[in-house]
Amino acid sequence: MRFGIFIPQGWRLDLVGIDPAAQWGVMRDLAQRFDAGDAWESLWVYDHFHTVPVPTEEATHEAWSLMSAFAAVTSRIRLGQMCTAMSYRNPAYLAKVAATVDLISGGRLEMGIGGGWYEHEWRAYGYGFPSAGERLGRLDEGVQIFKQAWSTGSATLAGKHYQVDRAIVRPLPAQEGGIPLWIAGGGEQKTLRIAAKYAAYTNFAGDPEGFAHKSEILRKHCAEVGTDFDAITRTANFNVAIGRTESEVEERLSAAVARMAPLTGSEAAETMVDNQFRGSAAAGTPEQIVEKLSRVRDLGLGYAIFNFPEAAYDTSGIELFEREVIPALR
Repeated sequence: MRFGIFIPQGWRLDLVGIDPAAQWGVMRDLAQRFDAGDAWESLWVYDHFHTVPVPTEEATHEAWSLMSAFAAVTSRIRLGQMCTAMSYRNPAYLAKVAATVDLISGGRLEMGIGGGWYEHEWRAYGYGFPSAGERLGRLDEGVQIFKQAWSTGSATLAGKHYQVDRAIVRPLPAQEGGIPLWIAGGGEQKTLRIAAKYAAYTNFAGDPEGFAHKSEILRKHCAEVGTDFDAITRTANFNVAIGRTESEVEERLSAAVARMAPLTGSEAAETMVDNQFRGSAAAGTPEQIVEKLSRVRDLGLGYAIFNFPEAAYDTSGIELFEREVIPALR
């Protein structure tokens, strides 16, 4: 099993109380800490503009600006977004941005890409909110543009959603064959079919039942489109609440609620922590987390990306995870 980690960027209200002018320093220092060690293969950010669980005035730093900055201040660790929303940027333009970041990083970029889902920020930024079918149609066509651009240096597509005519995308990425594509989402009819056609990695549900089900759907799509199911690395994201004892785990969860509640209200903060942390396979003591993640690993989970909500303030949970969870699963 391989391991990635999210850098706090504000989207999950994970930089609350830190002056915006100081937030880049916090993110940079964490990135360099992870880069210097060997526990983490990759670092990740989210591609969102408004906070969750509700939009607030708190800063949410832009994903691709961060990608470029992290590329310049790290040297080993790979860099990804989970995941870029295709419709937020013209895909030919995004292909060029990504190729530039890949060169700055020396060939360390991962391209996480999906259809997008956060309706509030779509409408707020003037993108409308097209149907799921249209959003996924754009995803399919955009990925076609990426693959052309990164392999040939130009792209031409007369699509339903995107039209490009000999768009020059140079320089090419540093990685031979282009930037690895992570197709994120578990939509069974379209998203997983797009993944079967194009993805080096998928990213969907991390609970054992959901992971097994989505994996079988992906396997069927691979058989239908003629790709190798076993060549696709299946990944999932996990929110972490770790402690040496169950009471320490509860202390971390209570602290997360306390940080968010003044901005979101207590009910929204409690609901988010209940839904996204308490039931997570990465919530518990190290022994409990290893046991739960082992079940998903045995079903074919090859790569997991972990979010520590307190990372900007306290790295003790990360250190415990590095010492006792990663070695047991790697």
